[in-house]
Amino acid sequence: ALPIYDLKVASKLKSDNTVAFYKVSKIYYELGDHEMSLSEIRECLKLDPDHKACFSHYKQVKKLNKQINVAEELIQQGSYADAITKYDSITKTEPNVRYYSDLVKERVCHCLSKNQQAAEAIQVCTEFLQLQPTNIRALKDRAEAFLQEEQYEEAIHDYETAKQNSDNDQQIQEGLDRAHRLLKQSQKKDYYKVLGVKRNAKKQEIIKAYRKLAQQWHPDNFQDEEEKKKAEKRFIDIASAKEVLTDPEMRRRFDAGEDPLDPENQQGGGGQHFHRGWNQWQGFNPFGSGGPFNFKFNFN
Repeated sequence: ALPIYDLKVASKLKSDNTVAFYKVSKIYYELGDHEMSLSEIRECLKLDPDHKACFSHYKQVKKLNKQINVAEELIQQGSYADAITKYDSITKTEPNVRYYSDLVKERVCHCLSKNQQAAEAIQVCTEFLQLQPTNIRALKDRAEAFLQEEQYEEAIHDYETAKQNSDNDQQIQEGLDRAHRLLKQSQKKDYYKVLGVKRNAKKQEIIKAYRKLAQQWHPDNFQDEEEKKKAEKRFIDIASAKEVLTDPEMRRRFDAGEDPLDPENQQGGGGQHFHRGWNQWQGFNPFGSGGPFNFKFNFN
């Protein structure tokens, strides 16, 4: 900071000190403060609009500054794929300054995590965290990607590291609590695994998987009594999973680490009908358009 301060003082001593403004701008640029770099180089051009070095640097800083601002606007809009493309272009604009290559890695890590490209996010975030092991934003983003990949213990580790290096970040505590709940939940029943779908599966994917499994595990397909009992239990799990994952509110609760079909989590009298024996499921048509509790047709 001292060399910048000295140069800024020097730049005010002479009304035509373009060299000082140029040097201050270059230092800010190298340190990653592109906004201040742009401000200082404009002062140089005010003194001498034809100053070649200042004008060349001005074009570079202005272009980089715009790319970063546009990329951040795309992130705010949720256009993560476009933001990644824009950040990748920054490495072409400035391939030599370490700060900007690190920035690109960190922001691409964020975009991939937000865009639920978990495997790619983990890879990019890990590359960045090898450079900056205690970076809070990257730790949070990788933790979210680990959650998407159902690597709950790894997510907990990242959230705990982030917590140790931050001051009362509520988002970190909420993420840590959620990771603990999901780890506990994973040791019990996982409705996504029951249907064999990913946590970010669309509703139609869930219904398709459900119909295939319901047909496969319908107890009427089994003659042996032991196999039939196993199929009955599996079939009820499949129908319960479909009910939870196709209901937005129940799915939200499940994604937060709560089992909405667990009697301990029931509110009031709702949800009691989920815990039923096979005799109450007979006649269920898994291909009907209604919910899994509309029993209108026999399924053969």
